[in-house]
Amino acid sequence: MNFKRIGVIGGGTMGQGISEMLAAKGLDVLLVEETAEKLDHAYGMIETSLDKQLEKWAITKAEKKLILSKIHKVTHFAELGTCDMVIETISEDLDAKREVFKQLDQVCPSNIILASNTSTLSLTEIAGSTIYPERVIGMHFIYPVAKINLVEIIRGLRTSDTTFEETKRFVEEVVDKHGIMVYESPGFVTSRIICLMINEALHVLGEGVASPEDIDDAMRVGYQFQYGPLEMADRFGLDSVLAALERMFREFGELKYRPSFVLKKMVRAGSLGVKTGEGFFKYDKDGDRI
Repeated sequence: MNFKRIGVIGGGTMGQGISEMLAAKGLDVLLVEETAEKLDHAYGMIETSLDKQLEKWAITKAEKKLILSKIHKVTHFAELGTCDMVIETISEDLDAKREVFKQLDQVCPSNIILASNTSTLSLTEIAGSTIYPERVIGMHFIYPVAKINLVEIIRGLRTSDTTFEETKRFVEEVVDKHGIMVYESPGFVTSRIICLMINEALHVLGEGVASPEDIDDAMRVGYQFQYGPLEMADRFGLDSVLAALERMFREFGELKYRPSFVLKKMVRAGSLGVKTGEGFFKYDKDGDRI
């Protein structure tokens, strides 16, 4: 299969990152959102990201223009029938994802791979809403998409060998990232481990052991993390971290996955991190720490 035209459903943080990365690789991207307003916002955020790279001399004006020309705004699923692969990146809501895949089944030919960027949900359950569950697979990109060269490729119970091999080829040869195969399990590898670290950092914060800045410095400087666990949570979205921990707590039933009360309070207060401008730290409109 030749991968030239990729559909991306969802214009949130991950959808924006995946769309920009694919377009930078020379692929045509059909970016789908529920409304024209949401599409315009997502496109604007991608343009802002490119402008920041332009300021740092990472890309040229011509490259920015070329990348943006590869991203096409779409509001109707019917147009995705022309894609070689579709990647779903909406919020972690099983029913919503099942509905998306049910609609994709009706517009995409049976040989087209349908991938989900889910970080915690069951691919087998998602695939259960389709006529061809063998073509459904998980492709979990990690934030920030352009900088992290790892993709978890998750097999559902009925994912075919052909679907896996083609997806692995897409990840490693087309987008030039390292793909690891993961068998279906709540949180997979990366989310399961990183969410536990974030949760433990939140317990340390709640117990008054150290300040947010010092907790993050301890891990960032001491262990060479790009971000400390609290800033990492801010960038993932505190609501997303809470949802992942709650799902793993339900699935595994182990106390270590029970979300910190500090996290719950932050989410209830609407301090979700970068997306709201404030979490454990404050951020400007471009997502940079203030």
